[in-house]
Amino acid sequence: MLRPMAILSVQSAVAYGSVGNAAAVFPLQRLGFEVWRVDTVLFSNHTGYGAWRGQSIDPTVVGEIIRGIEERGQFPHCEAVLSGYLGAAALGAVVLDAVARVKTANPHAVYCCDPVMGDAGRGLFVRPELPAFFREQALTQADILTPNGFELEVLSETPVTDMLSARAAVARLLAHGPKLVLATSLAADGIAADDVAMLAATAEAGYLVRTPRLNMIANGSGDLTAALFLGHYLRHRDLAAALAETAAGVHAVLAETMRRGAQELAIVAAQAQLLKPPRHFPVERVF
Repeated sequence: MLRPMAILSVQSAVAYGSVGNAAAVFPLQRLGFEVWRVDTVLFSNHTGYGAWRGQSIDPTVVGEIIRGIEERGQFPHCEAVLSGYLGAAALGAVVLDAVARVKTANPHAVYCCDPVMGDAGRGLFVRPELPAFFREQALTQADILTPNGFELEVLSETPVTDMLSARAAVARLLAHGPKLVLATSLAADGIAADDVAMLAATAEAGYLVRTPRLNMIANGSGDLTAALFLGHYLRHRDLAAALAETAAGVHAVLAETMRRGAQELAIVAAQAQLLKPPRHFPVERVF
């Protein structure tokens, strides 16, 4: 029997709610992946509540946990490394070291980096050294990069106001190493205010998908999006197909969350819809 593809997911964790690994691991498992979960923080809830309990995990301990997986001889079976919120450049160095060792054991493995730094309206919510770390180090090692619109501007140092400038910003990131960029929560001229847009691009082609904007706060939706996109891309190796499935899955979860009036993403309630989303949205080739 063939073993499922494995993904090493290094992200934050909360006991209550759906952010970081709490938003990424279960959806990937429902898509059929084996997920090696390594948590970088252990919090009661995400920090958006204004108060939480728990602590960050020392980067050395995170590295030791990853080393233990390697010592079990599992890295040759790892198809991808997924990283999300890091919190400090020291932890980023641990992740990049793990990526290098995974790729030594399996040269076909990919690194999907979600450069969690901030978002429009809130600005940066990470330490000041993180943008430089992502720009100067993580970009050169990543195969897939999944910034939101705000992070796209920060990393590319390019204002994004329309599709032409969005394409220029993505091109700047691609020139530094990633083979594929997924820009989420993209706001630009030509995108209606009641739509949410995602742009997936390589050096050869770019695809845009729009989904209806839902009137809700969706903490963790970026973490869910990065995980689903990585999973669908590994399954299809088709950029447009991965974008379509990701948009449909994320919208299904958000719609179910809104229907229930839930505070946190209703990922478990919408699990069947992750596999068979009730709605799909057109994917348009834009270059």
